[in-house]
Amino acid sequence: MAVRPPQQDGDEPDSLEFGIAALTPYLSDAELSFPATSDEIVRALGDPEIPVDANGNAVRLSEALEATATSRFDSKRELLDALHPVLEEYRASNGGIFSQLRALLPF
Repeated sequence: MAVRPPQQDGDEPDSLEFGIAALTPYLSDAELSFPATSDEIVRALGDPEIPVDANGNAVRLSEALEATATSRFDSKRELLDALHPVLEEYRASNGGIFSQLRALLPF
């Protein structure tokens, strides 16, 4: 037996973005040039909450930047590379395997 997929009304995204994928649009829209310090990045982006998993857990950009090993970034790529393990750690520490399984179930 087949089940029809839920209908999309056009307003909801086809997928959820979290981690550095959720941060990238903020970087694209901001008036930010590199090299930049953590403080300059937070000011330019407005310290958004970055979703870290499909369950809605998030972390402020300023908090994630504090957890990196550096406070100055020479390029956007360097910033994303430094934030990736930090955001992955937040994702891993929020919920565990049961939370991840629950997020996959449709009910």
